[in-house]
Amino acid sequence: MASTAKTNTSNENNSNKKKPGSSFLSRQKTKSKDSKDTITEEELLAKPEISPEDVLKLKRSTKDYLCTIKDNVFGIEFTRFKIRNMDTDQTLFEIAKPSPEEMAAMMVDNVDPNAGRFVRYHFSAEFLRLKTIGATVEFDVGSKEVKNFRMIERHYFREKLLKSFDFDFGFCIPNSHNTCEHIYEFPPLSSETMKEMIKNPYETKSDSFYFVGGELIMHNKADYAYNTSSATQ
Repeated sequence: MASTAKTNTSNENNSNKKKPGSSFLSRQKTKSKDSKDTITEEELLAKPEISPEDVLKLKRSTKDYLCTIKDNVFGIEFTRFKIRNMDTDQTLFEIAKPSPEEMAAMMVDNVDPNAGRFVRYHFSAEFLRLKTIGATVEFDVGSKEVKNFRMIERHYFREKLLKSFDFDFGFCIPNSHNTCEHIYEFPPLSSETMKEMIKNPYETKSDSFYFVGGELIMHNKADYAYNTSSATQ
């Protein structure tokens, strides 16, 4: 399904100018150079490098992560995330980085190195009827400058692609704290698809791929349930 994505970004140590989303036509031209329009997870894992064009060819959520935690050589760390209804400004979900004390306890209790790369969301069925949401993310950057920071986020129900979003963060200066809001405009879902998504929690999944200069440095995953009594987690 076609979808529209808009991005508003700001950098506390740089500027507060809005940065437009990347050109859809320019990316279509790049994509057209490669006649193969699908790729498997196994094929990607066998490649020495994974490009943005590669992940755009995936037809299902990956079973594994396509890069390691060590690939994040820029020290990018997400510290806060909030989802809001753009029509009512109601906060639907919000999470922040744990305190140092909470982090220490989590390290003792959780030995899974990928725990910080996965989120499980719980929403009500009404969430599926929303047309537009805003997702605000705050993140810190390490000692290296970050050029052409880009996120591709793909949402699936079972083996069907529901939505694909493509956002440009642009340039981030070293040792900066950054805030941006991504505007998600959802395509309509059929009544049958929504019923199946509600009846089958966690079979709706997403992959978020983060690139710097065209190189994959981070991969986060999530799954979703739409059977809670309210729109919040």
